[in-house]
Amino acid sequence: MQFKHAPAAVSVSFDDPNLVSAAGLVPLMRLAERAGLRKLADERLSVPTDKGANAGLKVASLVGGMVAGADSIDDMALLRHGGMRKLFAKLYAPSTLGSFLRAFTFGHVRQLDAVAARFLRNLTGHASLLAQEADNGYVFVDVDDTIIEVHGHQKQGAGFGYSGVRGLNALLATAATTVSAPVVLAQRLRRGGSEGVRWCV
Repeated sequence: MQFKHAPAAVSVSFDDPNLVSAAGLVPLMRLAERAGLRKLADERLSVPTDKGANAGLKVASLVGGMVAGADSIDDMALLRHGGMRKLFAKLYAPSTLGSFLRAFTFGHVRQLDAVAARFLRNLTGHASLLAQEADNGYVFVDVDDTIIEVHGHQKQGAGFGYSGVRGLNALLATAATTVSAPVVLAQRLRRGGSEGVRWCV
């Protein structure tokens, strides 16, 4: 087999108005809706000005985008590709979602933590997160830190930690059984230079 064209002569685009790139998003966002994600964000988040309007819809958009593979604000445009507008309403532009997130203060991040905790609790009523068939009913809880490498000098909170890597330091708490995958229970972003045990209790 041989190519007919040089790599520079070929371009690919996803522009069919009847196709969606992430069809699995539909049942997932239905589950999030039943577990009250949007309602919790509307009740708990108090981001000021017009940037904070419709907080629940914006949080749901961000969650949907991340689940579909977006790892930057610009990637949130994937929610507006192809036939996504036929499946979902209120699809925000990446710039709108970016303005929403940039309006956050530390207090708003803590409010979002409260939303996440309550959402996780609600989710357990709709889906089996930790399988009940675990041997002896044991649940393993792991509290660990991770370094998220960053580049550039203006990344707020980044620093050189014990690993020698410039990054953000996140503390994660997960739970798992012998027959289920780990579930992230809580997370906290710490300064990049934090030692491993800071804020563990």
